[in-house]
Amino acid sequence: MSSPLTSASAQAWERVLPCFRGSLVFLDTASAESLHWSVGSVGALLRAGALAVRGLTGPVGDPGQSRAVLVLDGPPRGSGLDALRDLVLSSCFQHCHVLLASPASPEESARLEEQVRRWMGDDTGVVEVRHAPLSFAPLAPYLILAPALAALFPPLPADFQRLSGRPRSDRKRPLPPAAETELPAALQAQIRGLARELASLLEELGAREECFAMGAVSRLVAGELAGDPQGKNRRKTAPHRCSLLLIDRSLDLTGAVGHHGDSLVEKIIHTLPRLPGHTIDVAVNMVELTALHIDDTSKNVIAPGCLAQPAEPAAKALWESMLSLKHKEAVMEVRRHLVEAASREKLPIKMSMGRVTAEQLSSYVQLFKNNLQALENHCGLLQLGLATSQTLKHPNYAKWDNFLAFERLLLQNIGESDLPKVLHQLLPIVKSHSERKADDYSPDDLLVLLVYIYSVVGEIPLDKELDAAEDELKKALVRVFCDGPELSPLLQKITGCESSPDLTFQKANTAVDGIFKTLREITRARMHMKQFNSVYVPGSNTNPAAYKPLLKQVLEEIFHPDRPDSLDIEHMSSGLTDLLKTGFSMFMKVSRPHPSDHPLLILFMVGGVTASEVRMVKDLISAQKPNFQVIVMSTKLLKPVDIPEMLFAAERLHLNIGV
Repeated sequence: MSSPLTSASAQAWERVLPCFRGSLVFLDTASAESLHWSVGSVGALLRAGALAVRGLTGPVGDPGQSRAVLVLDGPPRGSGLDALRDLVLSSCFQHCHVLLASPASPEESARLEEQVRRWMGDDTGVVEVRHAPLSFAPLAPYLILAPALAALFPPLPADFQRLSGRPRSDRKRPLPPAAETELPAALQAQIRGLARELASLLEELGAREECFAMGAVSRLVAGELAGDPQGKNRRKTAPHRCSLLLIDRSLDLTGAVGHHGDSLVEKIIHTLPRLPGHTIDVAVNMVELTALHIDDTSKNVIAPGCLAQPAEPAAKALWESMLSLKHKEAVMEVRRHLVEAASREKLPIKMSMGRVTAEQLSSYVQLFKNNLQALENHCGLLQLGLATSQTLKHPNYAKWDNFLAFERLLLQNIGESDLPKVLHQLLPIVKSHSERKADDYSPDDLLVLLVYIYSVVGEIPLDKELDAAEDELKKALVRVFCDGPELSPLLQKITGCESSPDLTFQKANTAVDGIFKTLREITRARMHMKQFNSVYVPGSNTNPAAYKPLLKQVLEEIFHPDRPDSLDIEHMSSGLTDLLKTGFSMFMKVSRPHPSDHPLLILFMVGGVTASEVRMVKDLISAQKPNFQVIVMSTKLLKPVDIPEMLFAAERLHLNIGV
């Protein structure tokens, strides 16, 4: 069953297909990802009459090809503008149709139109710039992502304090709006871009939103949305109502780096490499279905498979099951689909019960290898089967349970000891490159564990014992960073060094000092919150210590039968009526807006969401409010290592926004 949001995304692409007839089509990466999840392959564009489909940096084409359609996420800036200029300058286009996936102001559209016409170098050339809502990637009826905003991550409290110049003694008080807007231009552009894309989607749905926010960046996005002139008109005439709750990812990083989620999709995203040019999907090695010898060179000969299968109903249904089921159930569902497909094709399958193994799934997939018709009929299903088997037998998959066991131990120790003692327990697992075995923790893994510890403990007292424990751990990390033969991509971004010989002890010391400053700021992320200021549940004689996701706490509060007014979920007024309603409620019996007022709640996690959190939300709603619809939206589908990159990478506030 599709949702209004997934239908809107697919229908938006269907509406623009006639534009592509007889034209070269150029997509930026975000628009390509939206196409990938909404419609499928570029075949839909070619069937609509497109001459070819390319990226912005692809070959231009023959001189005779004078018509082009450029699909961009929004008005290009920075490197995106440079790529667009180079493309048009090196072409012979006489007609350019520019489709902007997120809406632009009339001034921005006119400026872009003039720039493209000038680059074409022909006064008789035709340039059209218009908006088409092609921004979002619908992964499932209950999960929508915005790939163009994958780099957006809410700053920590210290970032706002530093930018606003407020004294440290004043940091306990909530930040005033003025402090929140003292942000770099690139980050402000991302915030405005998110507000524009949400407004565009709500326009497509014909929905009037009641907006709520948790976190500084979420408040800014909600403020932009409320102040949008077109949004004010939409809210007067829209036939449908919904609630929109925006939450900053930085308020709960434990869930983003933890391994407690029992989700097959989360493990696939964590284990397999990203599909080139994508921020969501992974690359599935398809060599097993060919006659090629399987080695490191052959994997680059065959185009990779992927998880997105919107054009194949059976594969799409399996993918949605994999997202919504627990790991063991999802793996069994993959096996069931492969067995049923092989049976329909009359392939010689041998039934096997009991535990599902990677070898078993691989053997089922290879039954299709020499049957071209069967391969074509079930191509999407086979890609999901291979993604599962390759994940189950990957060396990194075995580490998942190691992480989970260690995290549970840390939760117990945090309740029984203070933070310095917990940090001392990390020292034995900080091993040099020569000492590490396959199941030991790499430097990247250690950073994930540190984020887990500091995010789950909450605000901590600063003392000499903590300083000493951190200093000892810093020295061990500096040694580990410097002694490896090569730097991981994460360490390259953190240290600013491309290779191990470039990393001096001084540079490593500087990087590690910065990491621990950020870790201390993580502990203060919920310092302004009155109700949801902890995600840690201490243990007792009957129950072990546990992590309770912020998202779960928030939803339980929203759907509490008494409908209490939350102290931390802020209603964002969008007009005089809402202001009056909020004000009068202080001294009259006026019902204040509540996130459960409407039958649809759009829950937007600013900075990323995990597959486990999506499944948790779906299960919670099914149990507590089966007739209520909740759609999770976010900027990224996270894996644990994404968070250290967003937190510790140099110049993290100065985002590279090409478009």
